[in-house]
Amino acid sequence: MVPKDFLSHYGRQFGTLIGLLVLMLVLWILTPHFFTVPNLLNVAQQTSINAIIAVGMTFVIITAGIDLSVGSIVAFSGVVLASVLQAGLPVPLAIAVGLGVGLLSGLVNGLLITYGRLPPFISTLGMMSVARGAALLYSQGRPISGFSESFRLLATGETFHIPNPVIIMVLVYAAAHFVLTRTKLGRYTYAIGGNEEAASLSGVNVRLYKAMVYGLSGLLSGLGAIILTARLNSAQPIAGVMYELDAIAATVIGGTSLMGGEGRIVGTLIGAFIMGVLRNGLNLLGVSSFVQQTVIGSVIIMAVLIDMALKKQRT
Repeated sequence: MVPKDFLSHYGRQFGTLIGLLVLMLVLWILTPHFFTVPNLLNVAQQTSINAIIAVGMTFVIITAGIDLSVGSIVAFSGVVLASVLQAGLPVPLAIAVGLGVGLLSGLVNGLLITYGRLPPFISTLGMMSVARGAALLYSQGRPISGFSESFRLLATGETFHIPNPVIIMVLVYAAAHFVLTRTKLGRYTYAIGGNEEAASLSGVNVRLYKAMVYGLSGLLSGLGAIILTARLNSAQPIAGVMYELDAIAATVIGGTSLMGGEGRIVGTLIGAFIMGVLRNGLNLLGVSSFVQQTVIGSVIIMAVLIDMALKKQRT
């Protein structure tokens, strides 16, 4: 018999994993091209950017917040990164600049929410517009392309026959899991999302840790921008459109509650792969991108309905 404690902690993630396996089985039946090693590696590579951005979104949503600016931060970080690369800055320093732009943008979100008292929805909605406009202004609305092979290897290279973006994704998830389960930041993230007032009365510096969480979200958006720019050999000021939807979908499908205080990194990874597998399978089946958006939107609605139903059962 399965212990009750196991079900309360891992039941939702286990159910999501079963859903992913069933989805893969259905797609394998519908198209034999799906279950091939090259295609599965392609799915993992295509999923990596959304999965990395979704890690930051998971931290944010656990605090009962939301970050609608991640896609625009990807675009802004990407064009700044591309410009300093073309100016001749060494690759490691250029990467640090790209990450710094993402981190700074996220921290601005956090400060507006904590010190400016803006609701997360309004603050990040504003940053979504500001960062997108900044990307267009900075690049004068034109893509920046043509980078060294050493930079492009971040996305196009392989290590032990595994694409580098997949390895980066695994490392990010391992680090995020450790932070969320073994550090003060992780404990306080859950505490703030569970009951912010109680966390504050318990001595938690809520402003500091909420700002750190939004900074982390921006930082990981910057990392996503680096991988995307290296993969495309181009930085587009219009890149990252709808990335916020994909990140929120992966997070919610993975079991993180929009009400805050609940969520696991492993669940987000499974949710990101459900999104990636679904998109890949629909592409193999020749389904139009318009229908794909409808399907993905429906999946998000279903995930939220399931989350609300499970919360009602527990209360």
